[in-house]
Amino acid sequence: MEVTKIRIHDLPEEERPRERLIKNGPEALSNAELLGIVLRTGSREENVVSLCSRILSAYSIKQLSLANVSRLTQVKGVGKAKATQIAAVFELARRLETFVEEPKRKICSPKDVYTLMYPKLREQKKEKFITLYLDTKNQILKEEVVSIGSLNASIVHPREVFKSALLESSASVIMVHNHPSGDPSPSREDIMVTEKLVEGGKLLGIDILDHIIIGDGRYVSLKDEGFVR
Repeated sequence: MEVTKIRIHDLPEEERPRERLIKNGPEALSNAELLGIVLRTGSREENVVSLCSRILSAYSIKQLSLANVSRLTQVKGVGKAKATQIAAVFELARRLETFVEEPKRKICSPKDVYTLMYPKLREQKKEKFITLYLDTKNQILKEEVVSIGSLNASIVHPREVFKSALLESSASVIMVHNHPSGDPSPSREDIMVTEKLVEGGKLLGIDILDHIIIGDGRYVSLKDEGFVR
């Protein structure tokens, strides 16, 4: 059997590009193998790695990155689908070169939380409970909606709040929710949920910094009210 006709799945598992990447990392693969993982399939005449080797013998990496779909489809075995996959992966690479990560938002006070969250919550007709996960510098790592609807201890469970905190390696958490009535005064349920989450945070070593309730142009900090210690 000709080598080019051997299907990738017929190879021993340790010789397959995808499995080798998982085991040894992408740097262990040749250019043809990396491109083969992107294209996934070859043609009736040859397997995907053989096809990619032929593509790379016609084009250098630089030339391939600049080739348009029309030009790529002139290569035997490369249809529009494969040509668009090649064009897409190189466009992502170009965008990575110019990517600049936006600075993380830092929270220094309850007012910072209110300024950030009020525009997002002022038109909401239902209560929305949101958690801000922070790093050691009080910069926001992630913002997550935990629940929508009337706040109670069964809906806002510590498991839901701290699951992302652990995944994000958060140092601390700030909880935020709105009162569609416009009055940010904490309810009995608000206080109970807060106390429950504070205790859960202590067990996990994750600080609950505050619970901010947002109303119509106003807010209440449960830390300032003495419910977060």
